[in-house]
Amino acid sequence: MKAIMVMFDSLNRRMLPPYGCDWVHAPNFQRLAQHTVVFENSYAGSMPCMPARRELHTGRYNFLHRSWGPLEPFDESMPSILKAHGIFTHLASDHYHYWEDGGCTYHTRYNTWEFFRGQEGDPWKACIEDPETPPNLSERPTGMRRQDWINRGFMDIEEKQPQPQTFQNGLEFLQRNHNQDNWFLHIETFDPHEPFFTQQEYKDLYPHNYQGPHLDWPEYRRVNETNETIEHVRCEYTALVSMCDHHLGRVLDAMDEYNLWQDTLLIVNTDHGFLLGEHDWWGKVVNPFYDEIIHTPLFIWDPRSRKAGERRTSLVSTIDLAPTILEFFGIARPETMQGIPLAATIRQDTPVHDGVLFGLHGGHVNVTDGRYVYMRAPVTPANTPLYEYTLMPTHMRGLFRTEELQNMTLAEPFSFTQGCRTLRIPGRPWSDYMPYRTMLFDLQTDPRQETLLLDETLEVRMAQLLVDLMRANDAPIDQYERLGLPVESPVTDHHLLARAQYREAVLVR
Repeated sequence: MKAIMVMFDSLNRRMLPPYGCDWVHAPNFQRLAQHTVVFENSYAGSMPCMPARRELHTGRYNFLHRSWGPLEPFDESMPSILKAHGIFTHLASDHYHYWEDGGCTYHTRYNTWEFFRGQEGDPWKACIEDPETPPNLSERPTGMRRQDWINRGFMDIEEKQPQPQTFQNGLEFLQRNHNQDNWFLHIETFDPHEPFFTQQEYKDLYPHNYQGPHLDWPEYRRVNETNETIEHVRCEYTALVSMCDHHLGRVLDAMDEYNLWQDTLLIVNTDHGFLLGEHDWWGKVVNPFYDEIIHTPLFIWDPRSRKAGERRTSLVSTIDLAPTILEFFGIARPETMQGIPLAATIRQDTPVHDGVLFGLHGGHVNVTDGRYVYMRAPVTPANTPLYEYTLMPTHMRGLFRTEELQNMTLAEPFSFTQGCRTLRIPGRPWSDYMPYRTMLFDLQTDPRQETLLLDETLEVRMAQLLVDLMRANDAPIDQYERLGLPVESPVTDHHLLARAQYREAVLVR
């Protein structure tokens, strides 16, 4: 048995033809849909990048206990489990967060890995002199943006960009090993994550009249640009999506050439989407997480059931991917994994979840049943209590500061920590975007999430679903206090927040 996962970063499902987009040039995603089962109700869980990857490895939610960070000593990682059962695993990636303090334990779970430099602000090429930048750049770049312009100077042709090199490495693995058995290939590209840097041939697919300053890397903030500028940024993004589509096509060609459709599981997925002006925001770390961010594209080919060109409406989540891969290789998933293998869902749309969680540490805790989305805000603006539970106290690019560790204590073991007590460290929200209050939406009648629902009966039901899933995830007690929810008793009208916070929610939207 063999398996391939092709993973993109920040891929917005609403920009893909299989999900109804009629203006983005992505013929290979359309071709992929004809070869696979397309999931209509796939959701990300923990936001953003590395929290999502911890879910991909462990098959359980990350965000209730911890923010951005490495795999923990007690985590049971899907690639490690495959290795232990004689399955060879290889990671080809340009996702540079794997090689920072906050992601440093993920790539070593694979037998082999290769990393391709230069995405975003990757500290790659050393240049003390200021880099050459376009004359219409609105301001002199600093920090990561300065490093990005240095990196771009070494990518004058497509073949020098990290994404093509990542896919080329994956294709070389297939060329050498397609006749072998028992392997898992993980091809993961940072694209179409910002900055939306690509070659002119892809930009030419989206002709438009734009006279403003150079802009292919919007900041995570409210939109204050003109409609013309929003259209331009969307075209820059979709040009990069078209580049992703091109290299996805190379994998599909290899599937054809080596006849891998006969015995190879293929998963094409992403960690989350991206707001391109929708809801008047740029980016992806905006609480709460609207559909454009959290409702993700997912395509799976399972050679056992051979279902292709079909759609599945069952509710699924990122936490289901590790169990799906383990089950494909005949390996029992650990009890710590909360995700469910999707083989039966692929075969006949068998439901696996009544609801799924999603969120960011210190932000809203959200739940959907596939139709309704309930976004539960902290009960007070203070957003307390909030703690990090970890044995690996690192942020994205550095260790916890000594000041952060001075008031830590030891917590009792959680159900998934294999008897280990974790550090309990006073935390802070990973994102400062906290003006939004508790909100409830009906995706069936309001897919763009423009109308807040005030329905106490429905809110009680969704809040109870949220609490049930938090309890199943062994959420820390302080999370219930932070959200104003009961630790053990049922949810009642006393716990509702949507109507009380309605005016504030309307004002900030």
